[in-house]
Amino acid sequence: MCQKKELLIIFVSFLVPFCSSIDTISFNQSLKDGDLLISSGKSFVLGFFGNSPGKRYVGIWYNNVPELTVVWVANRDNPINGTSGVLTIDSTGNLVILVDAETQVSAWRTNVSSARTRADSYTAKLWDSGNFVLFQDSKMEWQSFDYPTNTLLPSMKYGIDKRTGLNRFLTSWKSLNDPGTGEYRYTMELNGTPQVFLYKSSSRIWRTGSWTGHGWSGIPEMSPRFIFSLSYVDNDSEVSLTYAIHDPSIISRMVLNESGILSRVTWQESEQKWVQFFYAPKDPCDDYEHCGAFSNCNLFNLGEFECSCLPGYEPKLSRQWYLRDGSHGCLRKKDEKVCNSGEGFFTLSHVKIPDTGAAQMNKSMGLKECEEFCLKNCSCIAYASANISAAGSGCITWYGELRDIKQFTDGGQDFYIRVSASDLAQLSKNSNSHNRQRMIEILVGSAAAIILALLSACCLVISKRRNDRKRSKSLASFEGMDESKHAEISIFDLSTITNATDKFSDANKLGEGGFGSVYKGHLTDGQVIAVKRLSVTSGQGTEEFKNEVTLIARLQHRNLVRLIGCCVQRGEKMLVYEYLPNKSLDSFLFDKTKGSLLDWQKRFDIIHGIARGILYLHQDSRLRIIHRDLKASNVLLDASMQPKISDFGMARIFGGDQIEANTNRVVGTYGYMSPEYAMVGQFSAKSDVFSFGVLCLEIITGRKNNSHNDQERSQHLVGHVWDSWKDEKALDVVDPLLGDSYEACEVLRCIHIGLLCVQSFTNDRPTMSEVVFMLCNETNLPFPKEPGLVFRSENHSSVKHSSSASVGTSVNDMSISTVYGR
Repeated sequence: MCQKKELLIIFVSFLVPFCSSIDTISFNQSLKDGDLLISSGKSFVLGFFGNSPGKRYVGIWYNNVPELTVVWVANRDNPINGTSGVLTIDSTGNLVILVDAETQVSAWRTNVSSARTRADSYTAKLWDSGNFVLFQDSKMEWQSFDYPTNTLLPSMKYGIDKRTGLNRFLTSWKSLNDPGTGEYRYTMELNGTPQVFLYKSSSRIWRTGSWTGHGWSGIPEMSPRFIFSLSYVDNDSEVSLTYAIHDPSIISRMVLNESGILSRVTWQESEQKWVQFFYAPKDPCDDYEHCGAFSNCNLFNLGEFECSCLPGYEPKLSRQWYLRDGSHGCLRKKDEKVCNSGEGFFTLSHVKIPDTGAAQMNKSMGLKECEEFCLKNCSCIAYASANISAAGSGCITWYGELRDIKQFTDGGQDFYIRVSASDLAQLSKNSNSHNRQRMIEILVGSAAAIILALLSACCLVISKRRNDRKRSKSLASFEGMDESKHAEISIFDLSTITNATDKFSDANKLGEGGFGSVYKGHLTDGQVIAVKRLSVTSGQGTEEFKNEVTLIARLQHRNLVRLIGCCVQRGEKMLVYEYLPNKSLDSFLFDKTKGSLLDWQKRFDIIHGIARGILYLHQDSRLRIIHRDLKASNVLLDASMQPKISDFGMARIFGGDQIEANTNRVVGTYGYMSPEYAMVGQFSAKSDVFSFGVLCLEIITGRKNNSHNDQERSQHLVGHVWDSWKDEKALDVVDPLLGDSYEACEVLRCIHIGLLCVQSFTNDRPTMSEVVFMLCNETNLPFPKEPGLVFRSENHSSVKHSSSASVGTSVNDMSISTVYGR
C-alpha cells in the first residue's frame, strides 16, 4: 500500500516561528494551535494537526521527513473542532488539552496525581527519541511511550509491566484521515508463554509465535540484523521488547495501518519515500488457525494443498479437506497407541510452534529433560525448547489441541510431536533411508570430487576456451546479440537445461502458450528456475527471442520478472527466468477458490506494483519500452504475492524523443488492446495504459474483460463497468469474494482510475506516472469519457491465432473490428 496511509495534511499555520527552538513547556506556559515543540536534536515535532479548521489533534511527527508522518496522537478519539485548542499543564500537574482557553473544557488529559506537590514544579519535554515526557522536578511522572497509538519507535518498550498492569500495545487508526482508535490491535499476551496477537475487533487474525531467543518463532525476519538490535526482557517485573537502531541517521519505525497490516518501514532519503522491509500477515498460512487443529500449514509444497495433518493424525472431515478447506483440522488416527506403548517423538523442523496459550513452560529444564518429562506424561502430546539461542534452554509442553503451526524453509525452530511406535518406526525408516542415501551421495561425491579436482587442474584452460567459443557462437547466430551486451546473463548449455527439467517431463510443465511451454527446473546448485522453451512452430521466432533477451537482460525492477539466462543450441531457443511459486495472476484472479486468497489489500498492492513496473518501463529504465501484451497471464506472483511483469517477446524499444510508432503486424490479446493499436497498428505508451486499465478493472471485479455476458447492456466487462459507473452503482461490479473487507472510497478510486485508462482517445488517457500518483494520493480525478471497446469480428474468417497465451485469446497477424464506445 502507498505510504500515504500514515500521512495527513500539514498546514502553513505550523510554520509560526513562536516555538521554532523550544522543546519544553512549563506550568505557566501553553501550546496553542499553530505553535510547535521541536526536540533538541530537531528529530521530532509536537503540535496540532488535522484538516483545519475541522477536526484537530495533538500529535508527534518526524521533523526531517517531508511527508507528514504522525507517530503518536493524544486526543485521538476526541478531536477539537476548530483551532481554539490549547495544550497546557493544569493546576493538578497534569498535561491537558483544552477545547479553548476560556471554558476550561478538556478534550484529553494525563492521569498524574499531584496532591503532595506544587503544580509549578511540573514541566513537559519532547525528547529526540519522539517521547513526550512529563516531569515533576527531575522525576518522570508520565510519558507518551507508555501509551503508543499505531507506531513503535526505537527505544520504545512494547509489552506488559507486571507490577502496574500497564500494557503497551499498538492500535490502528480508523481510516486514512481519522487517527481514532481503529479495529485492529497488536497486543502481547502472557498466558502459557508470552506471544503477540493481531486482533480484528475481538477475533485473532495473526500470531507471532513465542520468543525463541532470537525473535518470535513466527517471524524469521527478526533474526539478528546489522541495522538494529533487539532487547527482550521476561522477568518478575515485566515482559517487554525494545529495538534499537545502530545508526542514528536511519529513520525506521514499526506501524500497524488501518488495514490491519503490521510493517517495518524505513525512510529512504534518496527516493524520498518510506521503504517496506517486513510486513505481516502476508500469506494464507499467516491467518490464525488457517488449517485448524493438529495440522501444519506449508506454502512450499508447490501444487499441493497447503494444509497437512501432523504425523499420527488424519483429516477430521475428509471431504472438506479434499475441497481444500482445512479449517476443521485433523484428529488422532483411530487405534493409535501413544501411552506407554513404545511411542516417541518426531521432529518437525523450521516451524512456528503451536499457540502456547495453554502450554506450560519450565525455564530450568534442558531439551533432553524436557523430552523425558513429556514422555512420562501420557497427556503431554508435544514439546519444544523455550530458548534456542546458544545451546538452548527451557521447556515448553503441550497438553491440548495444537493450533496455528506454520512451516518455513529457514528460521522457526524444532518442534517434537508424540507419535505411536508404529508411526515412529515408519517415519524413522523414511528419514534414515533418506539420510543413508544422502550419506552415500556425499561419500561418492567426495571421492569423485577428489578425482575430478585432479583432472580439472589439467582441463580447466581447455574447457574454458571451448566454452567461450561455444558461448560466442551461440550468441553470434543472432545479429546484435554480442556478448558485450549480455554480460549480466548466463548462457546455458542444452544438457544443463535438459537435466534441470528432467528432460522436459510433463511433471515439470508449468504451462503452455502460443509460443511454447514453460517448465520448472532445478539447477545443480539448488536454484529453482522457470524455462520458457519456444516451439519450432511458434510465432515468436528469432526476432522475438532476440528482442526478449535484449530487453529483459537490461531491466532491473522489483515488479519485473528477472531473466537469469538463455540457451541457443541445436535449434532450441530457451529463456531461463527466476521461478515464481504462485505462477500467474490469472490463476488466482479467475478462480473462485484461489480468488478468495486475494483480499482487497493484496489486490491493491498488485495493482500498484503493476503500475510501478510499467512506469519503470516507460520512464525510469535505461531503455524506453512499450510492453504491448500486458494481461493477467503475463503478470507473475512471487511467494509474497508481489506482482512481476513477464513476457517481453512483443515489446518495443522507443528512442528518447519517440512517442509513438506504427506496425503492419498487430500483436496482442483480445480485450486488452487499445483501439488505435487494433485498428490502424499505432502504438505508444498510452497503449500500455489502456491494457493496464483493463487489467485494473479485472482485478477489482475478478472477471475477464472478454468473458462478461450481459446481453442487455454490454458484452464486455469494461462496458459493464462503464454502465454501472454512469448509473452510480460502481460498487456493484466488485468481486463478491471480497465481501465487505474493502474501503469503498479506495475501490471507487481504483475503478475511476481504470476507466480513465481505457478511454477511447490516447490524449484523454493519463500517463503511468499520473496513474501511480493517483493511486497514492487522494486528488480530484477528471470524469472519464466513454471507453474504447475492441472485439473480434464474429463473421470474419481471416483471424489467425498465434501468440504467447492460450489459443483464442491472443493474436499475431490478425484482422479485427474496432468500436469506439458502443
